[in-house]
Formats: sequence, C-alpha cells, structure tokens
Amino acid sequence: MTAGPALTVAGLTDDEVAHRVAEGKSNDVPTRAARTTSEIVRANVFTRINAILGVLFLIVLSTGSLINGAFGLLIIANSGIGIIQELRAKRTLDRLAIVGQAKPLVRRRSGTQTLTPSDVVLDDIIELGPGDQIVVDGVVVEETNLEVDESLLTGEADPIAKDAGDAVMSGSFVVAGSGAYRATKVGREAYAAKLAEEASKFTLVKSELRSGINQILRFITYLLVPAGLLTIYTQLFTTETGWKRAVLAMVGALVPMVPEGLVLMTSIAFAVGVVRLGRRQCLVNELPAIEGLARVDVVCADKTGTLTENGMRLSGLEAVTADHVEDVLASMAADDTRPNASIQAIAEAYPDPPGWTATAIAPFKSATKWSGVSYGEHGNWVIGAPDVLLDRGSPVAEQAEEIGARGLRVLLVGSTDLPVDDPAAPGTVTPVALVVLEQRVRPDARDTLDYFATQQVSVKVISGDNAVSVGAVAGSLGLRGECMDARQLPQSTGELAETIESHTTFGRVRPDQKRAMVHALQSRGHTVAMTGDGVNDVLALKDADIGVAMGSGSPATRAVAQIVLLDNKFATLPYVVGEGRRVIGNIERVSNLFLTKTVYSVLLAVLVGVAGLASEVFDTDPLLFPFQPIHVTIAAWFTIGIPAFILSLAPNNERAHTGFVRRVMSAALPSGLVVGAATFTSYLLAYQGRAASETEQTQASTAALITLLVTAIWVLAVVARPYEWWRVALVALSALAYVVIFSIPWAQELFILDPTNVRTTAMALGVGVVGAAGIEALWWIQGRLLGDNRRLWRER
Repeated sequence: MTAGPALTVAGLTDDEVAHRVAEGKSNDVPTRAARTTSEIVRANVFTRINAILGVLFLIVLSTGSLINGAFGLLIIANSGIGIIQELRAKRTLDRLAIVGQAKPLVRRRSGTQTLTPSDVVLDDIIELGPGDQIVVDGVVVEETNLEVDESLLTGEADPIAKDAGDAVMSGSFVVAGSGAYRATKVGREAYAAKLAEEASKFTLVKSELRSGINQILRFITYLLVPAGLLTIYTQLFTTETGWKRAVLAMVGALVPMVPEGLVLMTSIAFAVGVVRLGRRQCLVNELPAIEGLARVDVVCADKTGTLTENGMRLSGLEAVTADHVEDVLASMAADDTRPNASIQAIAEAYPDPPGWTATAIAPFKSATKWSGVSYGEHGNWVIGAPDVLLDRGSPVAEQAEEIGARGLRVLLVGSTDLPVDDPAAPGTVTPVALVVLEQRVRPDARDTLDYFATQQVSVKVISGDNAVSVGAVAGSLGLRGECMDARQLPQSTGELAETIESHTTFGRVRPDQKRAMVHALQSRGHTVAMTGDGVNDVLALKDADIGVAMGSGSPATRAVAQIVLLDNKFATLPYVVGEGRRVIGNIERVSNLFLTKTVYSVLLAVLVGVAGLASEVFDTDPLLFPFQPIHVTIAAWFTIGIPAFILSLAPNNERAHTGFVRRVMSAALPSGLVVGAATFTSYLLAYQGRAASETEQTQASTAALITLLVTAIWVLAVVARPYEWWRVALVALSALAYVVIFSIPWAQELFILDPTNVRTTAMALGVGVVGAAGIEALWWIQGRLLGDNRRLWRER
C-alpha cells in the first residue's frame, strides 16, 4: 500500500450529533454489563437456601413459638449482607471501568477529541492508530497501511489489511497503520456488544472455589432428603408428644443441615476483594481472576511498560556514515502519525524536520520489527532492530549487540535500495547510524520480582527487544537465568515447553510466539499469568490463565485482560496475588466450619431417627430430637457465624492449591462425625425416657447442647490455626459468650436452657472434653498422613 490520501472526510456537526442522540442512535452499551440493582436484590433474596429456611420459618410460626423462629433472621442477614457487598463491588467496578475503558478519537466539525464509547453516535468519523480498539462497527473511509486484527472475533490470527470501503467490526483492534472509519452500527446492534456483555458480567463462574462449593452443596442436598424424611417421620409419628413440640424438634433437626452462610461468605470474600483491589486502582474485569492469580505459578512479563517505564529518552547517536542522519530522523519522526515510545523520544531530540515530502510509508509492525519512509530524491529510509535489518555477524550488528548488553535499546537507521512499500522491502539495508535509547527501570520492579521468588512463582521475561538487552535489564533486577533469542526457539510444543522452563529471558519474541509460549507452559500443567501493555501482547493475554494489562496500555490489551492495573504499577501484582490467597485460604477455613455443622447435624438426625425406628420394633422409649430451633440458632452464633465472618476477611498468604473439595471434606467429615457422636452420647446419658418431665427433657437438651458447643468450639480452635493473638482471642471470646449465655437467668429462660442439674452438666462437659480431644488427635493424625507440617503458632 502507498501512503493514504489526506484527511478529507468531515465529521458530524453538533446539531447532527444532538439529532442522533434524540433519535436513540447513540452507542448506549453500558460501561460494564453488570447486574442491575434490581437483579442483585432478586439474586440475593430468591435463593434455594432462603426458600428452605423460609418454609421452615413459617412452620415454626404456626406453632406460636416466636423465639424458635429466630433462625429466620438468617434470611434477612443472608440477603442484606449479600446485597450490600455486591452493590459496593458493583460501584467500585463501574467507577474503575470508566477510567480504564477505551476512549476513541472522534472527528467532528467542532474539533477532534477523545470521547467515551457511549458518546459515539451513528455516522461519527472515528480515527484509528496502532493499538486502538474499534468500539463500534463501521466502514473504513481513510487508510494508510491500515491492518486490523480480528482474532478476538473470528479466531483468524493474521492481521487483515483494510482498504477504504471495507467493513471493520467492534472488538477488533489496529496492529499497524492508521485511518478513519464511519460508525454504521452502534449500541447493542454492534457485532461485539453481546460478546462484551457476556465477558464482563459480575459473576463467579469458571471458579474452582465456586464450582467446588456447588459440588458440595449438591452432595448435601442428597443427604438432606433421606435424613429429613427420617426426621419428619420419627418426630411426628413415634414420639407420642404434642404436634407443636414434634414440629419444633423436626425443624431443629433440619435447620442446621443447611450450610446457610457458605455461599454468602464466598460472595462476600470475592466482593470485598474487588473493593480492596479497587482502592489500589486495580480493575478486576472478572471476579474469578482474583482466585486464578492466587494459583499462578508462572508469570510471563513483558519488559517494556512492565519492568521498565513506558517513556524513553535519546541517550546517544552512533554515526556509521557521514549522511545527515539528524534530518532523516527528524523527518521520519514527523511523518509518523501514531509514534511509539521510541519515535517519540527521537521526535523530542530532533524537533525540526527539513520539510521533505513522503512518497511511501511503512508503519512499524511487531512481526517485522521495522518501519520506514520513502522521500523520493532524498532516499528510502528504515529504522528498526539492527539484528533484524543486518546480518548478525556484521560489525555494526556486533556494535549494536555490545551497546544492548548494557541494557540500552538500540535502533538502526539505514538507507535501502527499495521503496518501503515495495513487497520485497526493506531490500538491501546500508547502515547509517545507531540510535541509542534509554529506558528507566521501574523502581518497584526488583521488590516485585523478589516477592515472586519467595513465593515460588517463576518469572519469564518475554520481549520483542534485543535478547541481550532484555537479559541485561533482567539481570539488573536480580533475575537470574539463561537468556535466549526467540528466533532460535523450537517449533514443537514439547520442546518449546522444555526450553522455556530452562530459560528466564527471551528477546525478539513475535506476538504469535508469545501466545505459543503461554500454550507450551500450560501444557506442562502451569497456571500462567501474562502481563503486557502493547498490541503485540494481546493474543498472549487472551490465552493466558490470567491476563494483566497496564492502564496506560493499548485499549485492545485492556479489553482482553481480566485484570487492569490502572496505576501502571507492576508492584500492584503482589497485592492481587495476596488478595486471591486471602479469598481462597479463608473460604477453605470457613467451609470447614459450615460443613462440619452439616455433617454433625445429619449424623445426629440419622441417629435419633434410627433410635426412633428401633423404638417401634423393640417397644422402647422413642427419642425426641434434643434441640429446638432456638438451640441450633444460638449454637451457630459463636461457633460458626461471627467467627466465620471474621476469618473470611482476615489476612492469609498461604499459597493456593487445587483439590479444594477433597481437602475440605477430609477435614469436615471426621470432625463432624466426632461432634455428632459426642452430642448423641451426651443426650443418651442425660435422657430420662418417656416419663421424663418437661424440666428433665430441657436439662437433657441442655446437656447435649453443652457437649455440642464444647466440641464445636474446638473445631473452631483447630480451623483458626496457626494462631496469632487475635485468633486466640476470637476462640476465647466465642467460648466466653456461651458461658455468659448459660449463666444469665433471663437468657436461660429465653433460650429454653437449664444447666442447674450439676451432675448432668458435668457429664456433658466431660463428654465434650473427650470429643474435643478426639478432634485434636484427628487434626494431628491428618497432618501426618497428608505430609502437612502442621503447627500451632504462625512463624514470624
């Protein structure tokens, strides 16, 4: 292609824009396709768990025992807390998304300016340059070597040349050249609007944590049906007590089987994570990215813009011949309509072009590593990578290599024997000068790399720059390892993966190679994060497990990344990793508490139910379920509810591992069995039979509750490990709260408790202590079997 025509297509007038807005022909796609407030309210109120608790609440109300319906407050708590946290996260995400969104350059009669995508109207003229995202569908009206990547829409990896009259689709982006297009489809009519809507929803899908919890909940549902039916039958038909007492016993058995707070705590942990990261100017486009980055064991980092700052300055000019290279550089910089950081540095150093007229322009492409301009009688000129434009063994290429070894960026300026738009360009290149540019290393880059090293996360530096230069920068940051020129990388995935694992830094990497390197690492079972800011990083960002873009990067990179660092600080990544580890580690702890409760509740219901069936066969005293709903409600307050909330938000830097379901169930199942067996034993020892008075039945229920609380508090004590002062205080205050409840006369009356029988109460405490010892022993035995080096106190 030759240089495109001068800008001739005028934009809309202000009146035409206002008319189109009035007609609804604006790009009214929301910044994020988050759930509306009404959808958030419905999603948090109308849940399966709330429905179960709601039905049980109405059953209890029918008995007239209002205090036993206290568990109904869980419906309000579940819904209210979930709504508040999700609305907070929604506001944070929406605010950050406005900052981080692509801002197209729109040409109008009143002037050309950057606007938000929602301000674009039908027939607007939108200018394009390298890295720009196409925000609405349109038709090209001007172009200069314009090439568009549509891989995110069509899967076609090769850039597509666009001529005037060709269609462009929203969601694609410019990789080379410049131009302008007229908007022909805006709003929800645009091709990528629905894709973008699905991609940016506030959701917890594709999360091992979420899918694991759903798997556990399905298993619990299968347990609830037989256990619930058995409980309903035995309490209503075998106990020969009044229907009100039987119904309360039935509800008391069923309520604790429901892990009512587990999903809520997960949602809260994710939502709070979004808000916390938002305060650090980190936009999380997809919530599971918080979890995913915590599982990352390889970070592929681009050098430019990630380890080094975007800005560059001219450090020196090494002339090879006597040509007026300053005039050449000034002209080439002036004729680049969308200069990159290198050309901007040259333009600042040589601001006075001689006024030559360009006859052909070849824009810079990541795949070719050079750009050029033909000036007719003033010659054909190229600027680019010395090791690409010259033979690697030539003296000038070796000189460039020596300069690059100091961590500097080196570009070759040369004259060519072919016009730059010739298909065979650049042809034979005659070196004229070496342009030496200096990049500043980010001051926080070394600390960030040191953090990843301490966390056993490998860092691979992947750059399009000269391999020696990349290795020098990495070495200055303390990153040790072999450096390799990507042009020597093997083609097969297996060999490529082996090479990547044995090397640390890579130079002269093409965009398609970055993508292949991500795939190769994934084939070895690695969870890969890719950071970048340029168009050449888009394909790798898209295919990495977690894509992290810089806020100052191209709109295309920000569009495909799950996480956008709006403050452009690589040092924010450790905080994102830490937030993910906090979420995963704490939800695992909290899950242990909730599922232990479900296990012991199901076991207790089954044991009481079986005893009820046996009483019919052997004509013995039937067992009334020991607890009324208020008992299981207060039991959950300080053994699960409040501690779980605190633990879910606590700091946690333990590295995340796969196998969430297996680990949680292996801890909760034995603990729940011990708690259930101990509680049932205590109840049997205290139970006075069919002839028991109401006071004796209350004392037996109180004894069972005491044993339950002692063992459940010890489960909390185990889950809270390794200890810090506040964790010890949390366990101690939880136990103290129950001592207070059992000691106050009006609380005893309100909660239907009677610990006045010293013998029965002492027996209950003794059984509880034995159960706690069993839980403690199980914890140490499990650690030995799993090879987990368990400890009581956190290491300093």
